[in-house]
Amino acid sequence: MVPMKPLNLFLRALQVAFATIVMGLIGDMLNDYDDHSQSTVNYVMFSVAFSLATLFYLIAANASEMFMIHPVILFLVDLLNTLFIFCAAVALPSKLHVPDCSNDDELRDNSITKKSRSLSKTCREAKASTAFLWFLWFTFLLTTIFSGMTMTGGWMGIRRRAHRRSSRVAPQPTMSQV
Repeated sequence: MVPMKPLNLFLRALQVAFATIVMGLIGDMLNDYDDHSQSTVNYVMFSVAFSLATLFYLIAANASEMFMIHPVILFLVDLLNTLFIFCAAVALPSKLHVPDCSNDDELRDNSITKKSRSLSKTCREAKASTAFLWFLWFTFLLTTIFSGMTMTGGWMGIRRRAHRRSSRVAPQPTMSQV
């Protein structure tokens, strides 16, 4: 059986890597727009920025229980990240819907690529971002499941540790025994 702490920290490192890659790709897409960017691309950037910002807390909480405010908060932050990244991973390709990034006629009419200075480059960056968003979503799905198990006292969870701790401590007298 794999210990949870190293596995969680490994998944958090993957999340940082995937989120950084997506942020770089989306940032370059935003830089290539002439006028204003499409709202879907802005939402993807928000989702990735939110996940990177919350990963500071999530990594600290997984590294040491001293930083974990409450297991429910860890679960809720993971759940929010999972939902935001899922929505971004669905929204971007649904607006892109271009099978061939070299067909300029399709790209000029596409809502994601039409305001860009480099149509095919923006299309390829959007497709790469979509792939990394799905990888990021999968890692957040796993850590959300692990956070939920920790919250409910599942596999190596809190109740199990609390039971071990309580068996070592002498029982406290009740009020009627005092």
